[in-house]
Amino acid sequence: MKNSTVVFLSTKRNVAICFLAALFVTGCAKINDISTNLDAENFKEYFSPTKVKIVDSEKDLVGKYKLLGLVEGESCQEKAHHAAPNEIDARTEARGKAYKLGANAIIFSQCVMIDDDKAAKYCLASTVCYGRAYQVEQIK
Repeated sequence: MKNSTVVFLSTKRNVAICFLAALFVTGCAKINDISTNLDAENFKEYFSPTKVKIVDSEKDLVGKYKLLGLVEGESCQEKAHHAAPNEIDARTEARGKAYKLGANAIIFSQCVMIDDDKAAKYCLASTVCYGRAYQVEQIK
Protein backbone atom coordinates (compact mmCIF):
# COMPACT_ATOMS: atom_id res chain seq x y z
CA MET A 1 0.00 0.00 0.00
CA LYS A 2 2.84 2.37 0.85
CA ASN A 3 4.56 1.86 -2.56
CA SER A 4 1.39 2.58 -4.54
CA THR A 5 0.85 5.77 -2.52
CA VAL A 6 4.41 6.90 -3.23
CA VAL A 7 4.00 6.17 -6.97
CA PHE A 8 0.67 8.03 -7.04
CA LEU A 9 2.11 11.06 -5.26
CA SER A 10 5.18 10.99 -7.48
CA THR A 11 3.04 10.88 -10.63
CA LYS A 12 0.83 13.65 -9.32
CA ARG A 13 3.91 15.77 -8.53
CA ASN A 14 5.33 15.17 -12.04
CA VAL A 15 2.07 16.27 -13.64
CA ALA A 16 2.02 19.40 -11.50
CA ILE A 17 5.63 20.23 -12.41
CA CYS A 18 4.91 19.75 -16.15
CA PHE A 19 1.82 21.94 -15.90
CA LEU A 20 3.70 24.71 -14.12
CA ALA A 21 6.57 24.53 -16.61
CA ALA A 22 4.16 24.79 -19.54
CA LEU A 23 2.39 27.70 -17.87
CA PHE A 24 5.72 29.45 -17.27
CA VAL A 25 6.89 28.98 -20.87
CA THR A 26 3.65 30.24 -22.41
CA GLY A 27 3.45 33.08 -19.91
CA CYS A 28 6.77 34.40 -21.13
CA ALA A 29 6.01 33.95 -24.81
CA LYS A 30 5.84 37.02 -27.00
CA ILE A 31 2.22 37.50 -28.06
CA ASN A 32 2.44 40.97 -29.54
CA ASP A 33 2.43 39.72 -33.13
CA ILE A 34 -1.21 38.60 -33.37
CA SER A 35 -2.77 38.90 -36.78
CA THR A 36 -6.57 39.01 -37.11
CA ASN A 37 -9.12 39.81 -39.76
CA LEU A 38 -10.95 42.27 -37.52
CA ASP A 39 -11.59 45.50 -39.32
CA ALA A 40 -14.63 47.60 -40.10
CA GLU A 41 -14.90 46.33 -43.69
CA ASN A 42 -15.20 42.70 -42.56
CA PHE A 43 -18.04 43.61 -40.20
CA LYS A 44 -19.91 45.40 -42.99
CA GLU A 45 -19.68 42.32 -45.19
CA TYR A 46 -20.49 39.86 -42.39
CA PHE A 47 -23.80 41.55 -41.53
CA SER A 48 -24.67 42.65 -45.06
CA PRO A 49 -27.26 39.89 -45.73
CA THR A 50 -29.39 41.21 -42.85
CA LYS A 51 -29.77 44.51 -44.70
CA VAL A 52 -31.55 42.79 -47.59
CA LYS A 53 -35.17 42.05 -46.72
CA ILE A 54 -36.85 38.94 -48.12
CA VAL A 55 -40.08 39.93 -49.88
CA ASP A 56 -42.79 37.54 -51.10
CA SER A 57 -43.74 39.31 -54.32
CA GLU A 58 -43.47 42.59 -56.23
CA LYS A 59 -46.86 43.57 -54.73
CA ASP A 60 -45.03 44.17 -51.43
CA LEU A 61 -42.69 46.73 -53.01
CA VAL A 62 -44.07 50.23 -52.42
CA GLY A 63 -43.05 53.32 -54.35
CA LYS A 64 -40.21 53.27 -56.81
CA TYR A 65 -38.15 50.13 -57.18
CA LYS A 66 -35.56 48.88 -59.59
CA LEU A 67 -34.50 45.36 -60.51
CA LEU A 68 -30.72 45.24 -60.07
CA GLY A 69 -30.15 41.69 -61.23
CA LEU A 70 -30.45 37.99 -60.58
CA VAL A 71 -28.55 36.37 -57.74
CA GLU A 72 -28.05 32.87 -56.46
CA GLY A 73 -26.72 31.38 -53.28
CA GLU A 74 -25.43 27.89 -52.57
CA SER A 75 -25.13 25.69 -49.53
CA CYS A 76 -22.70 22.85 -50.19
CA GLN A 77 -22.00 19.59 -48.38
CA GLU A 78 -18.38 18.88 -49.28
CA LYS A 79 -17.88 15.68 -47.27
CA ALA A 80 -20.21 13.00 -45.94
CA HIS A 81 -19.58 13.95 -42.30
CA HIS A 82 -20.37 17.65 -42.91
CA ALA A 83 -23.79 19.17 -42.30
CA ALA A 84 -26.39 18.67 -44.99
CA PRO A 85 -26.93 21.64 -47.32
CA ASN A 86 -29.87 23.86 -46.40
CA GLU A 87 -31.98 26.72 -47.72
CA ILE A 88 -31.08 29.10 -44.90
CA ASP A 89 -27.38 29.17 -45.83
CA ALA A 90 -28.15 29.35 -49.56
CA ARG A 91 -30.57 32.26 -49.05
CA THR A 92 -28.07 34.07 -46.81
CA GLU A 93 -25.39 33.82 -49.49
CA ALA A 94 -27.83 35.12 -52.12
CA ARG A 95 -28.78 38.05 -49.85
CA GLY A 96 -25.08 38.88 -49.45
CA LYS A 97 -24.66 38.94 -53.22
CA ALA A 98 -27.77 41.11 -53.56
CA TYR A 99 -26.31 43.57 -51.04
CA LYS A 100 -23.13 43.82 -53.09
CA LEU A 101 -25.30 44.86 -56.05
CA GLY A 102 -26.81 47.64 -53.92
CA ALA A 103 -30.10 45.89 -53.19
CA ASN A 104 -32.21 46.20 -50.06
CA ALA A 105 -34.83 43.61 -51.04
CA ILE A 106 -34.87 40.20 -52.65
CA ILE A 107 -37.62 38.00 -54.03
CA PHE A 108 -36.71 34.32 -54.15
CA SER A 109 -38.12 32.38 -57.08
CA GLN A 110 -37.04 28.92 -55.95
CA CYS A 111 -34.57 26.79 -54.05
CA VAL A 112 -33.52 23.42 -55.40
CA MET A 113 -31.72 20.50 -53.79
CA ILE A 114 -29.08 18.96 -56.02
CA ASP A 115 -27.95 15.45 -55.08
CA ASP A 116 -24.50 13.97 -55.69
CA ASP A 117 -25.35 12.85 -59.25
CA LYS A 118 -25.88 16.43 -60.41
CA ALA A 119 -23.89 18.50 -57.87
CA ALA A 120 -20.66 20.24 -58.70
CA LYS A 121 -17.47 18.21 -58.42
CA TYR A 122 -16.70 19.61 -54.97
CA CYS A 123 -20.14 18.95 -53.40
CA LEU A 124 -21.76 15.68 -52.42
CA ALA A 125 -25.04 17.57 -52.31
CA SER A 126 -26.03 21.20 -52.50
CA THR A 127 -28.98 23.52 -52.21
CA VAL A 128 -29.14 26.50 -54.56
CA CYS A 129 -31.57 29.40 -54.16
CA TYR A 130 -32.35 31.82 -56.99
CA GLY A 131 -33.68 35.33 -56.50
CA ARG A 132 -34.17 38.79 -57.96
CA ALA A 133 -32.38 41.67 -56.22
CA TYR A 134 -34.19 45.02 -55.94
CA GLN A 135 -33.39 48.51 -54.79
CA VAL A 136 -36.62 49.69 -53.22
CA GLU A 137 -37.80 53.08 -51.99
CA GLN A 138 -40.17 51.51 -49.42
CA ILE A 139 -40.99 47.97 -48.35
CA LYS A 140 -44.29 46.96 -46.71
